[in-house]
Amino acid sequence: MSLPANFLDELRARTPIAAVVGRRVRLSRSGRHWKGNCPFHNEKSPSFYVYDDGYHCFGCGAHGDAISFVMQSQGLGFMEAVESLAGEAGMDVPKPTPAAADAERRRLDLHGVLDAAAAFFQRRLHLPEGRAGLDYLRARGLTDETIARFGLGWSGEGRGALPADLARQDIPPAMLLEAGLLRETEDGRAPRELFYNRVMFPIRDRRGRTISFGGRILGDGQPKYVNGPETALFSKRRTLYALDFAREGARAGQRVVAVEGYMDVIALHQAGFSGTVAPLGTALTEEQLEELWRLSPTPTLCFDGDAAGARAAARAASLVLPMLGPQRSLTLATLPPGEDPDTLVRRQGAPAFRAVLDGARALSDALFGLLAEGVGPSPEQRAALRAKLIEAAAAIPDKGLAAEYRRVLLDRFYESRPQRPGSQSRAGQSRTGQSRAGQSRGRQGAPKPPPSFTRPRPGPETAAADRARILAAILLRHPALLRDVEEAFATLDLPEGLARLRDAILRWGQRAETLDSEALMSHLHHFGLAAEAAQALSAAAVPLPACASPDAMPAEAEAGWWHFFGLMNPGRLEEEVAAAGRDFALRADAAAQRRLIALCTARDALRRGEQDGGEEDGGEHDDPDAHAPPAQPLRGDN
Repeated sequence: MSLPANFLDELRARTPIAAVVGRRVRLSRSGRHWKGNCPFHNEKSPSFYVYDDGYHCFGCGAHGDAISFVMQSQGLGFMEAVESLAGEAGMDVPKPTPAAADAERRRLDLHGVLDAAAAFFQRRLHLPEGRAGLDYLRARGLTDETIARFGLGWSGEGRGALPADLARQDIPPAMLLEAGLLRETEDGRAPRELFYNRVMFPIRDRRGRTISFGGRILGDGQPKYVNGPETALFSKRRTLYALDFAREGARAGQRVVAVEGYMDVIALHQAGFSGTVAPLGTALTEEQLEELWRLSPTPTLCFDGDAAGARAAARAASLVLPMLGPQRSLTLATLPPGEDPDTLVRRQGAPAFRAVLDGARALSDALFGLLAEGVGPSPEQRAALRAKLIEAAAAIPDKGLAAEYRRVLLDRFYESRPQRPGSQSRAGQSRTGQSRAGQSRGRQGAPKPPPSFTRPRPGPETAAADRARILAAILLRHPALLRDVEEAFATLDLPEGLARLRDAILRWGQRAETLDSEALMSHLHHFGLAAEAAQALSAAAVPLPACASPDAMPAEAEAGWWHFFGLMNPGRLEEEVAAAGRDFALRADAAAQRRLIALCTARDALRRGEQDGGEEDGGEHDDPDAHAPPAQPLRGDN
């Protein structure tokens, strides 16, 4: 039975050959590939290698793909092997019908048609009529060897030369239409050639078979590039230009790189970057990313250093997140402004492009830069950015990897917090391993309270600082609240010392498996923030309320936290109450109810006017403990 080639290609693409071979051969990693002892002859040292799409034994010469291996190792016939692998891949084997057999014959015939057209275009490039095209390619720095290797050609003037030439090989116009070389006319006249007065670029599949063409016009005509239409052989979204050559490069250890255009790919291959491919004039698709990952677990996407390049990078990042896994990611490289790969290697040589690749950023790093682009320092904008970062991490299906991305992105978020003039960034403290307070301990033998925690003259700013200190103190004693309050806490504009402490608490909360007060204090001490934590817990300036006591019940601590937060930001508290009400209506579980009750308790206390001091007239504060909300919730409405 003859099976359609596209079915077999899809079956091979869905079948991880290393997994198939690994059932019968103990494999170990060898660079990008796998190796083991050959199952087809006795050997003591491994000479059997498994690649992304095939295997080869350098001892006995056995080689093939996943279908071949099942046939040879299990003694099955071709159809038995196909049916076995198709069942595992969730595919139905096509039924033999006369129509299917005829379609496959025509498909095979189309390859022949395209091969004949490719030879026609290549011949014309070296005739007088193709001189302009040849001069153009040579002016772009391509050698004759490179021109021949990529099969570049010249279309001719489009006056019937192609169908006339192929007619002498018994190829009728109907086959040229089916292959995408001719196009129908609207006025009913004979079909016309799709390509004319263009430099021609054969497009091949991963096995090196010609499946379509791209053509570049000379001069200022539009469109500059034209690709062949979708056919039985050619799907633009599934195809990468020079994929066949890049497979060879990847096997030889070359870095897999995706750039934007035909000429970029060819110039980079000529410069030694033989793992380079390009999409066909469109943004990368999911199918093309899958092809890249078949070549390398971490390919590099290379973009122009302009606004269009930034937009393309953002699209690629959003597309790739739902496809990421522990064994596959990518990096993003950015070209210097005004350069593309072709011009860069022509002007500055291969080392300049190698430097671009060496500077490629991990996806997590690049993703933060893309999402943070244009975000201002206001609390509202930063809160929106934080939500975007969490949403981006949540798009990753692997939970472990998603958690790592969430941690890394939020680490960057806290490190990027705008600093007040003269303040030292927390990231800088991490690099030195000490805070200023830690340095003071080393010089004087005892912690010195940071200036920002020293109680200033009474007034509204003093009230806000005291409330912020109470919020931090509650979390230091009850870090289990972090999961519910971290987003609200991150939006507050705090004094320098409290901001550093807050950022450290939130960063720890993202990583910690158990939210324990002792572990949190140990973490802060390790990072030189013990003095800031001690000052937040000190009762020397303003006594702490009962909800900040280590003996406070969880509900009391949570309601108290939201109470003091509401004093600082009543509008945001109302938003939290409304959001908690919606969440409870959807989930109706104990956690949602607890959160709603805590928020309503704090909101109701504020509505009754239970303040923590006389901030209206700027006078001295009363004891906050006297005005904290009651331990028992008043009511749980929303």
